[in-house]
Amino acid sequence: MLYYLHLLSEDVSGLNVFTYVTFRAVAAAVTAFTISLLCGNFVIRKLISLKIGQPIRTAAEVHRLAELHGAKKGVPTMGGVLIIGAVLTSSVLWARVDNRFVWLSLFSMTMLGALGFADDYLKVTKKKSEGISGRIKLLVQLMVAAGVTLVFLTSPLLEVQARSLYVPFFKFPVITNMGLFTFMFFAIVIAGASNAVNLTDGLDGLAIGCTVTVAFAYALLTYAGGNFRIAEYLQVPFYSFTGELPVVCSALVGAGLGFLWFNCHPAKVFMGDTGSLAIGGLIGAVAICCKQELLLTVVGGMFVIEAASVILQVLSFKITGKRIFLMSPIHHHFELSGWKENTVIVRFWILSGVFALLGLATLKLR
Repeated sequence: MLYYLHLLSEDVSGLNVFTYVTFRAVAAAVTAFTISLLCGNFVIRKLISLKIGQPIRTAAEVHRLAELHGAKKGVPTMGGVLIIGAVLTSSVLWARVDNRFVWLSLFSMTMLGALGFADDYLKVTKKKSEGISGRIKLLVQLMVAAGVTLVFLTSPLLEVQARSLYVPFFKFPVITNMGLFTFMFFAIVIAGASNAVNLTDGLDGLAIGCTVTVAFAYALLTYAGGNFRIAEYLQVPFYSFTGELPVVCSALVGAGLGFLWFNCHPAKVFMGDTGSLAIGGLIGAVAICCKQELLLTVVGGMFVIEAASVILQVLSFKITGKRIFLMSPIHHHFELSGWKENTVIVRFWILSGVFALLGLATLKLR
């Protein structure tokens, strides 16, 4: 919205700075961080007054984990509303409101955030760790993916982009027309990203810390993909609409850092499914818009590892009757192995940063 102040640059000198996406991206990050910081205590007090406390697994479910996390019972959850609000406000303020990719990414975040909100609400009211069924969650995720697919396939400017499949280390699309598989592919990206972030959200600050590194990496990737000269130099797909996504990604970086202020160990608030599903939906949509979907498996390596640990654990138990890990997701395995919670968190943050750097490095290895 503030982008349009540049129209007054002839009368007021200096306002042409609003045309630069780099300036607006930094401003979006600072704005989102400030909103999170200023509103954090208010949101926490409100959640406490509404008695929206985090349900903790009982000792009957897993005795050792109940001992480790017992003190967290009653800490307010659904703090993801703070992240969503900060990203929405900052993005609308600093991004171009005529850019469809901005609204597409915010749509994915908001819809899956609403799904997470309903899930958290059921958990809190039932005082149990189970909320909405997995089938309903998957159905909503598929609906969001269908909406994203529809936007792409009904636009002559975007249809070719949507059907192309780019693979890291290759300059040109490996598949130029995915056909009907386009919807399935988008569904896998959005559902996979949202569920992976959700599974990572199990320790204080873990998911949001990893989110910051992934969002920062995609801020750079979308900047490169939206700038013709840089895209041509790096041999990455160029799409003009992608040029505004650094603002949205930077808003997520700022909102994430602001939320981490309250979510770091010992956490005063948890994001809940409200935040984790919304963040995953936003990241998945951004990856689709800049045609770096498969690169997300590298940049978001920690999210992939967390999700893979759950899948492997379930498959191993069903096939052999034995467990690979002491508990999944894998961050609980290390906790039960004797690592302190802070140790697990910081080491996973470090790995997340390394994965983000590896993902960015692929831009030159094509």
